[in-house]
Amino acid sequence: MSDSALTEEERRLLVTIQDGLPIVAQPYEELALRLGMTEEGVIATLAPLLERGVIKRLGAVPNHYALGITANGMAVWDVPDDAVSDLGRRLAQRPEVTHCYQRPRRLPEWRYNLYAMVHGRSRAEVAEAVDRIAREIGLSGFPHDLIFSVRQFRKRGTRLSERRSPN
Repeated sequence: MSDSALTEEERRLLVTIQDGLPIVAQPYEELALRLGMTEEGVIATLAPLLERGVIKRLGAVPNHYALGITANGMAVWDVPDDAVSDLGRRLAQRPEVTHCYQRPRRLPEWRYNLYAMVHGRSRAEVAEAVDRIAREIGLSGFPHDLIFSVRQFRKRGTRLSERRSPN
């Protein structure tokens, strides 16, 4: 969707919420006050943005570091190509797994094709979870590794500038 397909009201609302909803008891009311709208107007403006797919979802994105979840492990396995879809589906269904996907191997340096991100309060906790998951879904016999994050970069979605660019 191009920037010009947004109404001025939609654009103002998107710019206001792009860093997140206000953390207050009534965030839509707070947005309405900031934008000179009614709470109903904010909700009525958001609804078509969600329907059109301009906004994929509204939801909480907790800072897991602030919650004590500081160990982030990417478990990687080298599984046969004909088994990766089934194993990946089973792996992705695990509540401990936040991201799961297949990637091509980069032989000879990188043999792994199945990836899963697991978070925990310590590296030992993550390693135990990965070992348990591997045993329970049949990944134990495959070559694997567990790689931990050493630094987190700020995550941000697409950004709109404050002013509409001239056409």
